[in-house]
Amino acid sequence: MSATMTHEGAVHTASHDHGHHDKTGTVIFGFWIFLMSDLIAFSLMIANYADAEWHGIANGPSPHELFSLGLPTIETMALLISTFTFGLCTLGMKYGASMKRTVFWLVVTLALGAIFLGIELYEFHEFWTEGNTPQVSGFLTAYYSLVGLHGLHVTSGIIWGILLMVQMKTFGMNDLMKSRLVRLGLFWHMLDIVWIALFTKVYLMGVLS
Repeated sequence: MSATMTHEGAVHTASHDHGHHDKTGTVIFGFWIFLMSDLIAFSLMIANYADAEWHGIANGPSPHELFSLGLPTIETMALLISTFTFGLCTLGMKYGASMKRTVFWLVVTLALGAIFLGIELYEFHEFWTEGNTPQVSGFLTAYYSLVGLHGLHVTSGIIWGILLMVQMKTFGMNDLMKSRLVRLGLFWHMLDIVWIALFTKVYLMGVLS
């Protein structure tokens, strides 16, 4: 009787673990679909910018006249380093580092993201002060829309990270928190890849044009 109950308990536990694994896999798969749709949206925005870059200057400045590589390069370095620190965060989680260390690297990542946003907002402010607002030309409208959309994504990632840290403090580093941290990492790395494309197309090619 005892052996039968033990066997049934083991079967139930295995079934529960299998079901939990399937659910987690489904959530991650769904999140990948979300990321792919987001990448499509960014691709369309980049295509729109590329068209406006050549046909929407009107009486406004050209990319060569407007952009420099100084601040965007610092932004890029901040975001690239934040991707590295997020990698340290997830590696610590994977290999059993203390939650304190995991949270530390997450805080560093979000701080670098905040630096990125601060520089971007400063640059926007400078352009607006010079009279280069979205109303001036289709090119400027496309620029603010594209770079601003990426900035909104970084903002949402920072808010997500802060909320996740609160949940980790409340519930501990359980499987659900680990899954959410992995998804945030995927989202953050996607933003890094998109920014490299934006930096190359908007700033680097703009300055060299």
